[in-house]
Amino acid sequence: MAGNSAWESMGKAIMLTGIGLLILGGLLAYGGRVFGLGRLPGDILIRKGNFTLYFPLVTSLLLSVVLTLLLRFLFRR
Repeated sequence: MAGNSAWESMGKAIMLTGIGLLILGGLLAYGGRVFGLGRLPGDILIRKGNFTLYFPLVTSLLLSVVLTLLLRFLFRR
């Protein structure tokens, strides 16, 4: 039953993706309050009259490093 193993593998991948999205959604919703994400030194905020530009440079880099290490740990061979 080789087909059964493919379905199990796909099911596990979908569950891991769902868990990852749940964690990412929690970070986006509550990360600023809990961890100070979005207000780190190095994040760019420009306000001029009615115009506001916000670019979370350091927050993006930090999340990229954390996610890279997490995924490398989870999917190492």
